[in-house]
Amino acid sequence: MDDTPAQSDPAQETLLSALISSEVSVGQIVRPSILECAPDLPLFEAAERMSCTRVSSILVVEDDQAVGIWTERDALAVDFDNPASFNRPIREAMSAPVRAITRDLSLQELAVRFRDEQVRHYLVVDDEGRRCGIVSQTDVVLNQGIEHYLKLRKLDSVVKGSLNPLPASAPLNEAARRMRSSAVDAVVIAFDDGEYGILTERDLTRLVANRSGNSPVGELASRPLITVSEEASLYHVRCLLADRRVRHVGVQREDGSLADLVSFSDILSGMELVYVHELQHALRERDMALNASQRNLHLAEKVIETSLEGILITDENVRIISVNPAFTRLTGYSPEEVLGRNPSLLNSGRQNAEFYQRMWTHLRAEDHWQGEIWNRRKNGELYPELLTITAIRDREGRLTNYAAVFSDISQLKENEAHIRHLAYFDPLTGLPNRRLLEDRLQVALAHAHRNRSRAAVLFIDLDRFKRINDSLGHEVGDQLLVEISRRLCACLREDDTVARMGGDEFIVVLSDLVDPDDAAYTASRIIDALRAPVYVDEHELTVTTSIGISIFPDDSREAAALIKNADIAMYRAKDEGRDSFQLYQPAMNARSLEHLALESALHRALEREELVLHYQPLIDIARARIVASEALLRWQHPDLGLVAPGDFISLAEETGLIVDIGEWVLRNACLQHRRWREAGHGELRMLVNISARQFRDDNLPRLVAQVMAETSMPTGQLTLELTESMLMEDSSRSIDVLEELRGQGVRLALDDFGTGYSSLAYLKRFPIDELKIDRLFIRDIDRNPDDAAIADAIIKLAHSLGLRVVAEGVETAEQLEILTRHGCNFAQGFYYSRPVPAAQFPLPD
Repeated sequence: MDDTPAQSDPAQETLLSALISSEVSVGQIVRPSILECAPDLPLFEAAERMSCTRVSSILVVEDDQAVGIWTERDALAVDFDNPASFNRPIREAMSAPVRAITRDLSLQELAVRFRDEQVRHYLVVDDEGRRCGIVSQTDVVLNQGIEHYLKLRKLDSVVKGSLNPLPASAPLNEAARRMRSSAVDAVVIAFDDGEYGILTERDLTRLVANRSGNSPVGELASRPLITVSEEASLYHVRCLLADRRVRHVGVQREDGSLADLVSFSDILSGMELVYVHELQHALRERDMALNASQRNLHLAEKVIETSLEGILITDENVRIISVNPAFTRLTGYSPEEVLGRNPSLLNSGRQNAEFYQRMWTHLRAEDHWQGEIWNRRKNGELYPELLTITAIRDREGRLTNYAAVFSDISQLKENEAHIRHLAYFDPLTGLPNRRLLEDRLQVALAHAHRNRSRAAVLFIDLDRFKRINDSLGHEVGDQLLVEISRRLCACLREDDTVARMGGDEFIVVLSDLVDPDDAAYTASRIIDALRAPVYVDEHELTVTTSIGISIFPDDSREAAALIKNADIAMYRAKDEGRDSFQLYQPAMNARSLEHLALESALHRALEREELVLHYQPLIDIARARIVASEALLRWQHPDLGLVAPGDFISLAEETGLIVDIGEWVLRNACLQHRRWREAGHGELRMLVNISARQFRDDNLPRLVAQVMAETSMPTGQLTLELTESMLMEDSSRSIDVLEELRGQGVRLALDDFGTGYSSLAYLKRFPIDELKIDRLFIRDIDRNPDDAAIADAIIKLAHSLGLRVVAEGVETAEQLEILTRHGCNFAQGFYYSRPVPAAQFPLPD
C-alpha cells in the first residue's frame, strides 16, 4: 500500500539517528484528530470524507477497534471503468492490520521504522492502547529539525532524472497503473502547448469521491505544475511544499526542461547521507582540524579510508600514528613501515633546512600550513605534492596531533609547464612572442647602455601575405610563416632575437652594434634571404618584405618607443615601394597625424551613434544548441565603412575612451538580451568583453549592477570576459573585484587563455567560471598533434579546477570532433556563424 524508500546499511542508520533530534517524540507532533469510518462505508463516501478534511488516510473501526486503514495509495487500485467499484464497502479495499506506534517513540526511531517497514502512516496510541492520532512521513520531514543541513543540500542529491510524463490523452486508469507499477504517488501530464500538469494520489482519491469515469488525464490534472530550479536547496523545497500546501514540485533544468518530481518522501529518503557528505566536504577543504573526541575521530577515519588524497596523522611529538590507503598508494610505504617514525623519511632533499624551519615556524604560529613540496616515494622517485598540515588541539588548547593531507600534483605541474611555455613562445613558429621579446629587448638595451654600444630594432612585415593566405588557405600560409621564421633565424647571430608579433609581423633585436650600418646590412641580408622562392605543396611562392629600423640610443632610449619608431619606418618602406628597408627619421611622425585624425573621429563616434554591436553564438557542444551570444563591437565610420575592433580598440584604450565605449557596449548588449527575453529566448546568456582600462576603473562593479538593474538582466545570464594580463596587474585587487561581480550574479570567463601568464597558482585563486582557449591553439589541432595535446591539457586543467571550457575560432568539423573527444564544453567560431547584427542572429528554436 506504500512507496518503497531507499535501503540503508547500519552505519547510515546511526548517521540518521544523529541527524534527527532525539528530544522530539511522536506525541509532540501528532494531531489528535482521526478520520474514522465503519467497515461497510462505500469507498466513494470514504474518499469524499478524506477530500473534505484534506487528510491522506481514513481509519476503519469496528466495535471501537481499528481493523484496517484506507489511504490515498489504495485509491490506485480502483477501476475507474467500473462504476460498481466506487460503491464497494471499504472493508474490501482497506489494508490490514493497522501498524501502531506509541506516543513516546522518538522521531529518529520513527524515521527508521518508516524506512524499514515501508509504510507511510502509523496509528499512534497511548500507554493504554487508546487511539491518539495518525502520523505520516510528511510529519517527519516537517519536524525533523535539520534545517541547517537541508539548506546545504541541493536538489541533485535526490533527483533521479527518470521522468516519463503521460500525454494528456491517456486514460485515468493508465495514470493509476503507472503510479502503482512505478511505486510513485504522482505522475506528470504533458500538454500539447508545452506546459505540464500533475495528477496525484490525492487527486485520484477526489475522483473516487466524485465517482468519476475513466476520463483523459488532461481533463483532470492540476496545471500549471509548480516548479523550482535544480539549483534550489532541499530546505527551500520543503518550505515551498509546506507554504503551498502541496506534496510535489517539479525540478526544472537550466534549459527549462523538466528533470523530475520531488516530494516529502524524497526529502526523507535523501536525509540519510547528508552527514557523510558533510564530513567528506570538510575533509576535502583540508583546513578543518580533526576533532579530538574518539567518536568524531572514528567517523572521520571511515571517510579517510576512501579518500583519494594521502592522509597521515602524527602525535604531538610528530611520530606517525595513522595513515590511510591512499598514503600507501602514493608513497609506496605500508602502514607497518611508517608507524612510529617521523614523516621526514619522505623528504626529497630538494628543500633545505631553512625551508622546513620556516614551515614549522608558520605552523606553530598559525596551527596551519599549506604549500607545494617535493617528496620521495619508497622506490626513490621524486614527485611534487600539494600539502596541508593542520595542528589539532583539545578543548583546553593543548596540542595533541598533526594531520597532513597531500595529493600528487605531477600532472598539474606538467600542464602548468605546457601553458607557461605557451606564454612565452609562438605556437606556430616556436619563436619568442611579444612578452618574451619585451624581456629580451630590455636586456639588450641595458647591455648596450653599459657597454656604450648600440642596439637596433627591426620591424619586419611580409608584403601582400594576406593575398597568399586568402587565395591558398591558412594551411599554406602557416607553412610559409614557418619557413620565413627559419630563414630569419639563419640571418642572425646567436645573441640576437627574432620574435613573431602575430600574423605576418616579426621583430628582430640586434645587440652590440658598433654602427647603424650594421643594422642596415642585416636588414639587407634578411630581404635577400626572404626573396628566394618558397615551395609549399607544389606552390612556388615568392615573398618580399618591408623592414623598418630604429637605433638605440639615437632614435630613443625606451623599448616601446624603439618598437613604435621601427613600425613607422616600416610603413615608410611600404610607401616607398616595398621590398626594402628604411631607417627611422623623425619626419616619419607625420603618420601619427593620421592616428590623431582617427582619434578625433572616435571621440565623436558615440554621440553620432556610429558604434554598432554584432553577435556571435556560443554552442553547447554536447547538446548542439546555442546557449549564449557574445557581443562584439564594430565602428560604422561614415567614410571608412565598417571598422574592425583591431583598428580602433587599442586607440580607445590609449585615450581612455574605452571606459565610455565599454559602458555603451554593456548597456546595449543587456538591452538586446532583454528584447530576446521578451521574444521568448530568455535561456540565452550574454557575453561581454571587458577591457583592461575598464577593469581598472573602480566604478566597474557599480556600473554592472546599475545596468543589470536598468535592463532587468536575470542573475547568471550575464558573463563578463577578461584576459589573464589584466587580472595579473594587481592580483589582490582583481580577486576583490571579481568576487564583488560574482556576488551580483555575474559569471566570469577568462578570455584568450594560453596567450598570457597562464599561471596555475593564480588561476586557482581567481573566481572564474569558464576558460576560453585562444584560437591560435584551435586552428591546427586537426593537423598538428602538439596543438591537439596543448588543447587537451588546457581542457583537463580547467576541468580539474571545476571550470568549463570554451574553444574560440572553431572553423571546421574536424576541429569540432577533436574538441568533442577531449571533453570541451562550448565552441564558438565561423563553423557555426560569423558575428552578425542582432536581426540576423540564429536564435534557438
